[in-house]
Amino acid sequence: MFLRTRVNLMESAVNAIERAAARQQPERAEHLRTGLEGERAAFFWLMRRGYVVVARAWHSSRAPGDLDLVAWKGNTLCFIEVKTRTTRDVAPAHLAVDSHKRRVLRRLARHYMRQLPSREVQTRFDILSIYFERDKLPDFEHFPGAFGWAEVER
Repeated sequence: MFLRTRVNLMESAVNAIERAAARQQPERAEHLRTGLEGERAAFFWLMRRGYVVVARAWHSSRAPGDLDLVAWKGNTLCFIEVKTRTTRDVAPAHLAVDSHKRRVLRRLARHYMRQLPSREVQTRFDILSIYFERDKLPDFEHFPGAFGWAEVER
């Protein structure tokens, strides 16, 4: 109960700060705002479920792209790709993580792992789809272990 209250207060504070900061920044494209809102919502959603988020939008100087969220769940290091949509009318959000995107995420995860004191940790790649549909509460679909370190041939 205490953790949930603390996370709720933190989320309210972060949302207020980011709204104030947004007034000082140039206007962003709608899809970029939606993506950032989704990543912020994912951060707090994961915290409420016992994840310890250690990185947001992590970049490597040696590889393009970013890791949306990196978090520990127990002894497992999770690389979490967040996909946010405002409608379900097209394809499910998690399908946007295609073979190219998975390759990029694996490369970035390897770079991330190099900075750890020990590389002998359990890891997994998750996808977290978030739907912000009009007049509805956000809907989260979590796919733990959505893909592995190697591409599976079909």
